[in-house]
Amino acid sequence: MKRRAWLTLGAVVLGGGGIAGYAVASPSTDGAGGPTERPVKVYNLGLKAPETGERELPRTETKQFSLLGISWTGATKKLDGKAQVRTRSVDTGTWTSWQDLETDADPVEDADERAGARGASEPLWVGPSDGVEVQVVHEDGTTSAGLPSGLRVNLVDPGVTAAEADAATEPAAYAEDVTPSPTATPTATTPPAPASTVPEPPIVSRADWGANEDLSPDPSEYNTDVKAVFVHHTAGSNDYTCAESASIVRAIYAYHTAPAPSGNGWNDLGYNFLVDKCGTIFEGRKGGVDQPVLGAHTYGWNRESAGIAVLGEYTAAGASNAALTSVAEIAAWKLGQYGVDPASTVQLKAGATQKNFAGTSFTSGSSYPFDAISGHRDGYATECPGNSLYGQLPTIRAWAAGPVQGLKVTSLTGATLSGSTYWTKGAITVKWSTTTPVSLISKFELLVDGNVVTTVPGTAGSASTTLAAGSHKVAVRAVHQSGKTTPATTALTVVADTTAPVFATTPRITLRTGTVETAAVPVTLGWKATDAQALKQVNLVSPTTATFGPTITSSNRTAKSGAASTWSMTAYDVAGNTRTSSPAFTPMILQETSATKSGSWASRSSSSYLGGKSYSSGSKNASLTWTFTGRSAAWVVSRASTSGQAYVYVDGTKVATVDLKSSTTKYRQAIWTKSWSSSAQHKIKIVVVGTSGRPTITTDGLVYVK
Repeated sequence: MKRRAWLTLGAVVLGGGGIAGYAVASPSTDGAGGPTERPVKVYNLGLKAPETGERELPRTETKQFSLLGISWTGATKKLDGKAQVRTRSVDTGTWTSWQDLETDADPVEDADERAGARGASEPLWVGPSDGVEVQVVHEDGTTSAGLPSGLRVNLVDPGVTAAEADAATEPAAYAEDVTPSPTATPTATTPPAPASTVPEPPIVSRADWGANEDLSPDPSEYNTDVKAVFVHHTAGSNDYTCAESASIVRAIYAYHTAPAPSGNGWNDLGYNFLVDKCGTIFEGRKGGVDQPVLGAHTYGWNRESAGIAVLGEYTAAGASNAALTSVAEIAAWKLGQYGVDPASTVQLKAGATQKNFAGTSFTSGSSYPFDAISGHRDGYATECPGNSLYGQLPTIRAWAAGPVQGLKVTSLTGATLSGSTYWTKGAITVKWSTTTPVSLISKFELLVDGNVVTTVPGTAGSASTTLAAGSHKVAVRAVHQSGKTTPATTALTVVADTTAPVFATTPRITLRTGTVETAAVPVTLGWKATDAQALKQVNLVSPTTATFGPTITSSNRTAKSGAASTWSMTAYDVAGNTRTSSPAFTPMILQETSATKSGSWASRSSSSYLGGKSYSSGSKNASLTWTFTGRSAAWVVSRASTSGQAYVYVDGTKVATVDLKSSTTKYRQAIWTKSWSSSAQHKIKIVVVGTSGRPTITTDGLVYVK
């Protein structure tokens, strides 16, 4: 059957087969002026045990608290059942859902020597609260099993330090601007701390998080060395703000040190270090962060290890990358003091006969293999540090031990990729990323042809260099804070080229067939660009814009007649070198009236003609001759189904017979064109053939380019 032990505080209400209620806390702030300084306080409330098996606490008013736990008589006695609590928020006045307490906390190793030592749950951070209910649900299949005697609930108010009160209106600064805690001054019983192989990370000292040293009057004890670290979680909500982290540490400290039955009655905080979800590291047990201080964190294994606890509960959800990074940093630094590789396996001597969470048996005095970074559950029968955080331990080991993982080049700026080769004029910037946090990386090296050309700190994400002309191999490698070097990334082929492209054929326009308008004469723009390495593209800059691939050498465009137009083109190679050519051309329209006539020609008027007029003739051998100086010419005509043929002479030589016949009537048609490599004087003569049945031709003038 189920047996419940109920603790009820405050006004009694009926609830779920038992008695439930709440109590209103005394004020914790003075008006609207914000929090004021107040000391840490610990309260304990006992549970009565009537014969019914139900336990309840009489109506009691409670002070404000933010952390709680339960304890019972017998330091080594296990709680046979599941302890659950729910609390009332000071801010909202609402009750939380039931939360499980971790009751498999490690017993004190010297419990027999400590008067009044008690069994206890792990502390649970619930945030500012003013009411609590506790129940112990027992299931063993019997009706006679009892609950532990002396069952009490312990409530901790972490208080407010003077510094916190003064900074109440300022942003929290625990996650930044912290400096390494001062090392302990060696004494006759405290040898100088050995130097570590890796840098010490920033640590918030006990003074800075508000430790009341009066709670821990006993002197510190020291181990010979540190062979391993055990990772824990503190349980409780993960919804805390990082500004609350110091308060949480103070509350755990008070819970661990308060005399029984109000607390565990330990001589100090059990963990050597604590880490919040923002990555802030807090000094735990006193004695010097650089010393092998004996902790009380992993029953049976404290003599050769240090304990690192992550604030929060990590059974279903994993710890943040910031927290994992800081755990890796502090573990690497502490193990580095004693020459232990964080990725190695070490031998630890058992201090107690017991089993761990997986059922592995240990015998006191015998040695067993452990990962240098292990979970609490590896040494003791507990779910700590939670399934998710336990699954993140391989990541912590890899980050702490090195080499740098996941190094890859993410971009190469100052260069253009063509195929598998990058092209640059010389100056390049290489960017990269890693999966190892930058705080664990010593430096990055930029390699050119296998040689280090630039070294940047581990916090950098890029490096720059200027390459000499020619082909090079560019790569990056990383050096972990442990000194381990990551193999270089796959080398990129980068060619440095400073030679600009050339225009083998200067851009020019030539007339083409099509409809002629005074503002839009059909032309073909032609060019040819080459490069000693690799041409990328050619851009038309004016009088309009266009982009062409490296193999394109012409484009049909239009040009305005009677005005000079600059045809500016820029050639680009893949390295970014450029060459610009900007010739100017002027298309000119010569009306039919400007030609020298022979034979009979009739003038026609229509808005469809260039200039409103044209000449027609059906007389055989009638001719028109235009003389001009230019490099391209086009004869412009009107066409119809009755149009005839004409001979075309260039500089006295017959070059073509042109048929003007068309199934549809068309005006202003450039029907025949001729271009030369350079500008010169030319004569174009049109002669009427006198085609049988359709002798008439209609000419609308001549267009040439000068």
